[in-house]
Amino acid sequence: MTRPLRSFSPSGPQWITDTSVKIPAITADQMREVDRIAVEVTGPNLFMMMENAGRNLALAAIGMMEDDWPQARILVLAGSGGNGGGGICAARHLANRDVDVRLCLAAPDRLGEVPTFQYRVFKETTGAVVEASMQVFDDVTLILDALIGYSLRGAPGGITADLIGWANQSDLPILSLDVPSGVDATTGDLPGVAMQPAGTLTLALPKTGLNDANAGDVILADIGIPVGVYRRMGLKFDNPFDGRYRVPITTVPGD
Repeated sequence: MTRPLRSFSPSGPQWITDTSVKIPAITADQMREVDRIAVEVTGPNLFMMMENAGRNLALAAIGMMEDDWPQARILVLAGSGGNGGGGICAARHLANRDVDVRLCLAAPDRLGEVPTFQYRVFKETTGAVVEASMQVFDDVTLILDALIGYSLRGAPGGITADLIGWANQSDLPILSLDVPSGVDATTGDLPGVAMQPAGTLTLALPKTGLNDANAGDVILADIGIPVGVYRRMGLKFDNPFDGRYRVPITTVPGD
């Protein structure tokens, strides 16, 4: 049996696309509800959303590299949850385009069901799986941060914290998936070490904790959520994608 639908009012700053479409920001709890309604009521399922997120991340990475992308070496840092699964999926799409990809898993023994599926597929590509260490950053062109998404609970610890620290020290460009690892998706607080990205590819809707200081340039990615999900939540949603799957967004002045 599915739980009753919950209704939310828009919260946080509004964002605007490069074509002047305004978009509401949502909290981590609201994003959990987006995922829940999609999975339990309307679709798409987690496999579909993760595939869409990963493909968009791979294409955003290629866009950051511009004409140099075929010669790039990209390091994907992936956690054990849904955010990590999106990163693993991106690594596969990049490897399928003959990009030199290294995949570093923070907790390979704790991968969830859907990330495990993505990892099984990735292992059939030419991409390399590397152990977590400072050396994995050698000769890298771009880092994809898929360690922690909106499910952050307190300060990152263990190897995840080490990878965040090493990434920041590397001075390499970083593209984060959904929320920079270590940033509270709702408040923007930093309970511990946090990734310092050049850009963030946020999924479905921007999160209330994102801002220019902690997220860099923000891109909104379509992961296939139908408008009916937002209507069930009481959120006004005008389609911002106008034929695209990724659109640059900025905060509305004064918000």
